[in-house]
Amino acid sequence: MSQLLILGTRGSDLALAQANMTRAALAAVGVDCRLEVIRTIGDKRPDLKLSEFSQGDNPVVDKGIFTKELEEALLRREIDFAVHSLKDVPTELGPQFEICATLPRADIADVFLTTQEGLGDDLTLLNGRVIATSAVRRARQLRWLCPGVEVVDIRGNVPTRIRKMIESEEWDAILLARAGIERLGIYAPGESNFDFEGTIVHAHELDTRVFLPAAGQGAVGMEILKDNVAAREALAKINDAPTFCRVTAERAFLGRLKAGCQTPVGAHTWFEDDGATLAMAVRVFDESHPDAEPFIAEVRGDAADPASVADLLMNLKSKPLT
Repeated sequence: MSQLLILGTRGSDLALAQANMTRAALAAVGVDCRLEVIRTIGDKRPDLKLSEFSQGDNPVVDKGIFTKELEEALLRREIDFAVHSLKDVPTELGPQFEICATLPRADIADVFLTTQEGLGDDLTLLNGRVIATSAVRRARQLRWLCPGVEVVDIRGNVPTRIRKMIESEEWDAILLARAGIERLGIYAPGESNFDFEGTIVHAHELDTRVFLPAAGQGAVGMEILKDNVAAREALAKINDAPTFCRVTAERAFLGRLKAGCQTPVGAHTWFEDDGATLAMAVRVFDESHPDAEPFIAEVRGDAADPASVADLLMNLKSKPLT
């Protein structure tokens, strides 16, 4: 008789797509899953900006807006593991939790989406344009590359954001992660445009060395209680070691920075020397000084010790963010 685990997930189309990817991977190694959909505070309050969740009488700090209720379900033993978009997971987990596995990583690039042909060919030529995004990382990088651009906040799931951009008379474009629109079947890699509900949307994939992605972007991670041995052993069968190595370094760097969801940080990792060397480039903006130049660095270290690569970067940075 095959093993049965309960998989916890958010209920958005993208979250369910990623949960089903995980379930399929486990089924291929003889592990059955039942999906349990859990609404997080981030899903319940799409009217709030991400920064507003840390305010009020019951603040939710860091990126717990997308994970808090899933962790509570883990603690109650209602689910065996939670599936997350790893870029949404707080850097510092509670002592009883851990990220134990990742699926093979999708492409990490951001994509510039617009209904205006030619717009987005060069991000430095967006002076006076209005671009919508919920990510402070994207906002700061855009303003750094083109100081005259106007960046506004947007909330909602992936299809909702695209609809808002199409319907808006004020917004010129939005930025989304390629992994999300690809996993939903909205976009195919390399497409210059696609049809979205009858409207042609133009897409520009951004160079990851020019426009750095978020730590963990494109990665699907599984969170467990540390004492759940059965879940750990099952998930180890589908863990993608190269992805796990890269995201470990990226998340370790955020941890060293004590960075939260309102810290604008771009991080990009890749392998060299046939996988023996892990390289990481970062771009860190000071959240309290909008006009300050970012900290930019690139290092290489032993891929067998990804956290040490984060230490090399911090050694280059004279003091932590304030």
